[in-house]
Amino acid sequence: MNKEVDVLICGAGPTGLTLALVLAQRGVSFRLIEKMEAAFHGSRGKGLQPRTLEIFEDVGILEKIMAAGGPYPPQREYQDDGSWRDSPTAEQRAPTASEPYSMPWMVPQFSTEAAMRAKLGELGHQVEFGCELIGLEPQAQGVNARVTGQDGEHLLRARYVVAADGGRSFVRSLLEIDFPGKTLGVRAVVADVSLQGLSRDVWHRFSGGAQERQIALCPLAGTDLFQLQAALAGDEQPDLSADGLTRMVSERTGRTDIAIVAVQWASVFQMHARLAQRYRVGRVLLAGDAAHVHPPTGGQGLNTSVQDAYNLAWKLAAVLAGAEETLLDTYEEERRPIAASMLGLSTRLLDEARRGEMRRGREVQQLDLGYPGSSLALEMPVRRQGLMAGDRAPDAPVATLSGAPRRLFELFRGTHWTLIGFHVQPARAPQADDLQVHLFGPGGNLADVSGHFRDAYGLENGDWVLVRPDGYIGAIVASDNLEALMNYLQRAGVSAHREE
Repeated sequence: MNKEVDVLICGAGPTGLTLALVLAQRGVSFRLIEKMEAAFHGSRGKGLQPRTLEIFEDVGILEKIMAAGGPYPPQREYQDDGSWRDSPTAEQRAPTASEPYSMPWMVPQFSTEAAMRAKLGELGHQVEFGCELIGLEPQAQGVNARVTGQDGEHLLRARYVVAADGGRSFVRSLLEIDFPGKTLGVRAVVADVSLQGLSRDVWHRFSGGAQERQIALCPLAGTDLFQLQAALAGDEQPDLSADGLTRMVSERTGRTDIAIVAVQWASVFQMHARLAQRYRVGRVLLAGDAAHVHPPTGGQGLNTSVQDAYNLAWKLAAVLAGAEETLLDTYEEERRPIAASMLGLSTRLLDEARRGEMRRGREVQQLDLGYPGSSLALEMPVRRQGLMAGDRAPDAPVATLSGAPRRLFELFRGTHWTLIGFHVQPARAPQADDLQVHLFGPGGNLADVSGHFRDAYGLENGDWVLVRPDGYIGAIVASDNLEALMNYLQRAGVSAHREE
């Protein structure tokens, strides 16, 4: 194994795997280590939000993800008298031209991670299971890391280290980064079980009485399992065997016809809401649960963690390729406020769940999250309405000049930046190896046949819109501000020039 790499990734959950996938696609050398001896086999983070599906399309695993899961079933809430009421789990929305994925998709976390590892294998990389970080020594130009695994203990030199090692992050504690927040006073059990006595067409919720008497059993899409969820009273220590969970179900539902046949995975956890004081110390960065922990309500955790990694990976690759090191400062600048907001949302949803309110709307789908206040958001002139720099770049159906249909997301896919000119002078378009340029209007290569691009982007003739590698708007500038755009690209490590 390499004893010198560009990036050492500690933790091979969804955060570390996303980071590894993007770095692999960019040819960055890395090692992905995981102290567990084998892959995680629980369903824990089972809800993939629409924005995460867009990311998975970009990294090339969407088809496997869709095949491994299914839509959320309606929820069936049982009353004390044995009656029930069915209702949608989420607000029903149809896909649109700008938002191709409109609903969350249920995939057990073990299936999501398996799809990510398979893609990583196609790219020539693999997770090093049973390999653990035991020490760090930051240096001016890199980090000396002590790791131990099947081949014993050795020293590894990395230019950067990313801690994706979870809520009890060893790296965060080594760096003595404060992790302020609060314990929310809720303990719960979650388990993946085989059972008899319930149909698989609804999410069964028995929510009468106090919270510690409630229990939910959700059929896990893509499997023959159910996920059991139940809050615990005080310091209650549940029996997690099949017989023990059967008794818990019977006590909380009043039914004797539901039998847990087998338990594939079970966990008891305490809910916290905590946010790391900082995301970076020199050449060591935190991502995912190492940077933020929160209650599972609203399905925000895995999704926020994936997006941490998606934001960080292209910036790491750019700095390693020669971009200014200050680009890495924008990772915390952009992602920490998102995490703070997400902690507030998931805590509020936990309070609603305590009252039996479980329906989810657009606020959990993460399509409206962006970085409008970022130092990477450039507008010249400043825009007062519509799409802004820092916003998620919408999809739209377009066509080539020959009439072949394309989607903007197809044009964005990959490791490059994308520059779109709207009725501009083609000769003025910047050129760079990692910049793809597309033009609407005379002399261009795309046609807005249905007006969806115009509706989504709201550009004026002569405007240029720059889309970052992670699918967010970096800049929107008028043609007389192209010099500012060139400077922006230079700072981001894109060696752009214009033909004179």
